[in-house]
Amino acid sequence: MFKRNRIHFIINMLIMMIILASSCHQTTGTSEKTSVVITPVTVIPVVFKSVTSTVDLPAVTTFMNKSIIRATTTGTIEKLSVTQGDYVSDNQHLFTIRTREAMALNNSVGNDSSLTFRGQININSPKEGVISSLLYQKGDFVQEGDELAVVSEQNSLVFILDVPFELDRLVEKNKRCTVILPDNQKINGTITGKLSEMNMETQTLRYVIRPSQVLRLPGNLIASVSLVRSTKDNALVLPKKAVLGDETQTEFWVMKLLNDTLAVKIVVHKGFENNEEVEITDPVFLPSDRVLLTGNYGLSDTARIAIIKE
Repeated sequence: MFKRNRIHFIINMLIMMIILASSCHQTTGTSEKTSVVITPVTVIPVVFKSVTSTVDLPAVTTFMNKSIIRATTTGTIEKLSVTQGDYVSDNQHLFTIRTREAMALNNSVGNDSSLTFRGQININSPKEGVISSLLYQKGDFVQEGDELAVVSEQNSLVFILDVPFELDRLVEKNKRCTVILPDNQKINGTITGKLSEMNMETQTLRYVIRPSQVLRLPGNLIASVSLVRSTKDNALVLPKKAVLGDETQTEFWVMKLLNDTLAVKIVVHKGFENNEEVEITDPVFLPSDRVLLTGNYGLSDTARIAIIKE
């Protein structure tokens, strides 16, 4: 009887242990299942293509030729047809000067209109351009030879490109270049020569870029010119958003797909980059590889993902 009771006791204990173990296993499995975080992402394939590494340098508009307009007689400016900044055509009227003799004669004859001597001298623009300086106004007294205005000749507009001394070698292979204006308008140009002196403030060499067309632009407009450093065929290129970096920007990585549900962290080395793309020089990827484009920020080394767009 005692032995039978003991056997029942042992059996009951074993059953309870099996139930407890099964319960613990189910609880653990449920806990593990609820702790898995799946991040929605978009992915892109790696792209191999020809790329160009460039450097952007400032270029400023200036007029190489300027015509000084001088008074051809002594008298008073009776008429002024332009203001500073106006564009003028060749032979366009600028000033009318009433001579000193006419002023003196008219004062002496009083109101006798039959003896009135007008004595007006017209001064026209010798070139097409822009009035970059205007020194006198209507009613001002001027003497013969005084500088009245300056016309910056429109067809002499060029860009002055400042090139750091260490990049001087790039100019030879960038004789033909593209100038980008502040409004993103692109203008073709040719580097035609180098000025004899460096820019003292920036210690840069100064090159003259002549645009391929006559432009109606003001002086001292700052544009930019991209000089090609190098070109590379069949380079691995990714969008900038696909490449992540640490706070010091010394280590970079991408999240590469192992399969449709798992992404891993791959440390990469960058080559050239611009506002949109980054070249990856190491490691070597396969054309079939895919990387995360969005949803990649903050993911762990091995992360569960769900692709929402490809």
